[in-house]
Amino acid sequence: MPSEAMPSEAAPPAPLTGPPPAGGPRSAEFEAVAERVFTALADPSRRAILSALAAAGPATATDLAARLPISRQAIAKHLTLLADTGLVTAEPGERRRVRYRLRSAPMQVAQQFLAALARDWDGRLDALQEHLDRAAPAPPTEPPDTT
Repeated sequence: MPSEAMPSEAAPPAPLTGPPPAGGPRSAEFEAVAERVFTALADPSRRAILSALAAAGPATATDLAARLPISRQAIAKHLTLLADTGLVTAEPGERRRVRYRLRSAPMQVAQQFLAALARDWDGRLDALQEHLDRAAPAPPTEPPDTT
């Protein structure tokens, strides 16, 4: 079995906690993390890798290649991007094998970003509906049936 060398350790993004403050200095940081997460999730192979890690726990690139229809080399490249995004962490294992584990913090930031976006849109759509309800003419009433 080929050994898996430890990937170059680019420092993962610092974990972010709590909701992003509106317009504050960290809101740009939260948006940047969310953008990296959405970019990572745009690829179906990376989503499959994340799903496999979520279902079965930490795994090596070789383990994942045995479970997925993706070559070990392609999985290794995807894992590097996922590690750079902060969605997985690389942990040294026995015999120089690297195991990858999910990290939920970046996903939570993306969820918070989407929730804030939905709240903004919900408020605007509710205001539009109220405006349209007020501006709409009353429905015509039909005269009683006299037959």
